[in-house]
Amino acid sequence: MRAAPAVALLERCVRTLTRGRHGVLDLAGVPSIELTVLGRKSGLPRTVALLYIPDGPDTYLLVGSNWGRPDHPSWSANLNAADHAEIHTRGERFKVRVNRLTGPAREAAWHRATTYWPGYTMEERLAHPRQFRLYQLTRI
Repeated sequence: MRAAPAVALLERCVRTLTRGRHGVLDLAGVPSIELTVLGRKSGLPRTVALLYIPDGPDTYLLVGSNWGRPDHPSWSANLNAADHAEIHTRGERFKVRVNRLTGPAREAAWHRATTYWPGYTMEERLAHPRQFRLYQLTRI
């Protein structure tokens, strides 16, 4: 789990060098975005780089795995409190509508996520009994 801070630092460097067009995950062939959402307590914009699962032409699926840690990632708590957020990917910024998935919609999305990125199943075992939060972000 110590890799997470090193990856985050490298991610910031790559994003700076490419002017936000690419991140570490992109260079590894895995799609990533920068998500900006208002802090639920501060009201200030908070930006984080995340792996996403393509879920349609203008739809992005986010999984709150937090590298398999026992706690939910802070960005997911901010998304819980938000109706909208902003994505920066491939040099483009745009607004998205936030939808936290539950019930059958969550189960179907979880299947799509683990099919696309099987590592989520390992992270889920590490985080047990925590159930990952899943979000569908749709371009506005």
